[in-house]
Amino acid sequence: MYLIKSPLLLKWYYPSLVWNKSRSEKVIYLTFDDGPIPNVTDFILKTLKAFNAKATFFCIGDNIQKHPEVFNRVKNDGHAIGNHTFNHLKGWKTDNETYLQNTIKCQKLTQTNLFRPPYGRIKKSQIRSLKSMLLNQAFGSQINGTDSNLQIIMWDVLSGDFDINLAPEKCYQNVIKHTENGSIIVFHDSLKAFDRLEYTLPRVLKYFAKKGFAFATL
Repeated sequence: MYLIKSPLLLKWYYPSLVWNKSRSEKVIYLTFDDGPIPNVTDFILKTLKAFNAKATFFCIGDNIQKHPEVFNRVKNDGHAIGNHTFNHLKGWKTDNETYLQNTIKCQKLTQTNLFRPPYGRIKKSQIRSLKSMLLNQAFGSQINGTDSNLQIIMWDVLSGDFDINLAPEKCYQNVIKHTENGSIIVFHDSLKAFDRLEYTLPRVLKYFAKKGFAFATL
């Protein structure tokens, strides 16, 4: 079971995490988890370019190592990069030291101040450790002079594209029904999600572009 719209209670329980951006501007934030993946990532990049849209890719370190040329295409197209751990670890089932070291291993490749916990599952103790001075230094030393303040990015709209039992049209409806100004939307840059992503992404871009929305990086 999963929730398409992140509940207020969850946002209250994790107030230090970023769930959405300003509700006063007609900007939405498309995010893609789990890549880079050949063909799937290429489809995303081509579709975004057709709408002059920018997005944020939360990448798995192991996939970056396997597909460096695809990762470079994401960066060269002007999209933002986020850290999604090296091995897609589930924080609730991982001890803190292992989780932190795996995140740092990915950070050496992503060089970013954006982090998203896989599955959206992270312990409060892991949040504290990630935001500690020691780890911020580890992050900040690799961001090449940009703002080194770590941001842990969640979302307020989950497309459900990872659900193989979900019809592509339902995936599309999930997004257009729940998205508003400042929404952070999750799609997945993966083979598992591709059937629903291929159907939904161009339709979402077309729908919100017609309504005057911009698509920006985090």
